Amino acid sequence: MTIKDVAKRAGVGIATVSRALHGSPQVSPETAARIRKVIEELGYRPNTNAQSLASGRSHLLGLVVSDITNPFFPELIKGFEEVALDHGYDVFVASTNYDPARTALCVRRMIERKIDGVAIMTSEVDPSLPDTFAKRKVPLVFLDVGQVSCGVSNVKIDYAHGMAQAVDHLHALGHRRIAFIAGPLRLESVRERRDAFLNRFDEPRGGARIEPLVEEGNHKADGGFQAMQRVLERAPGTTAVIASNDLTAIGALRAIRQHGLRVPQDISVVGFDDIQMAQFTEPPLTTVKLVRTEIARLACEALLHSIKTRGMGVEFCMSTSLVVRASTGPARLD
Repeated sequence: MTIKDVAKRAGVGIATVSRALHGSPQVSPETAARIRKVIEELGYRPNTNAQSLASGRSHLLGLVVSDITNPFFPELIKGFEEVALDHGYDVFVASTNYDPARTALCVRRMIERKIDGVAIMTSEVDPSLPDTFAKRKVPLVFLDVGQVSCGVSNVKIDYAHGMAQAVDHLHALGHRRIAFIAGPLRLESVRERRDAFLNRFDEPRGGARIEPLVEEGNHKADGGFQAMQRVLERAPGTTAVIASNDLTAIGALRAIRQHGLRVPQDISVVGFDDIQMAQFTEPPLTTVKLVRTEIARLACEALLHSIKTRGMGVEFCMSTSLVVRASTGPARLD
């Protein structure tokens, strides 16, 4: 079956069928419904390659994430795909595993696919990347690290607010010896979280001085486990720890248990992201919430805006909120 067969059976022109397939408002709801019924009856499947050649667009969006095994990203991918599909786009997903070289490979593959726009939801970005896509007039949207320009958008996370909420929560519980387990410090977004953590201690506070400690992890559970072990060796008096993401916090929970300590009676633990499993850890994890579906929606809408207008990109700011669960409690008395 071809688009000509569909048009003939539906009693419309080929252009009308094409518009209906792409959800154009130029086609009335009644006509669109009639065309969909004919498509089902004939078993017609659009030739996407032919459509791409005719329109000059692939109707394909790229989505680059750091680690497909981190539950943060599947939730983001799901939200991104839902928005993309609603606008007639398919999604090409690539995972970099926090490797800049792999990011470059993903980019080349997307260029070969003649992608219409790319959302880079990872921090391991080569500085030349925007220029690479700009030469091909491919719109981009970044998570945190983008500089807004023609065709380039950015979704900015308010890490400072989230970190302030976490530190203030622990301070109110009496904690004064607080550690932060970062992700790989070569990543800009990780350094932002670390700096936001340290900056919170520069502000005047009543009572005893708060002692910060930073240990580097890898944004994975094993890295959180190993980093927490180092914290316990370097600073056995630590009463609370904030992790750069929830997987790191989950690894820290295990290290604390293996050390013979209890959460939160001996050490309180705070994560960052609020992935779904955070509420099912033992004890349930206090964490800074990022709404992945909202990040995905903003990223996809920024791309669609740039594809449509070919003009300046936009910047969105994502707020954070602290979700208090059972992994935090009053500081122990020495």
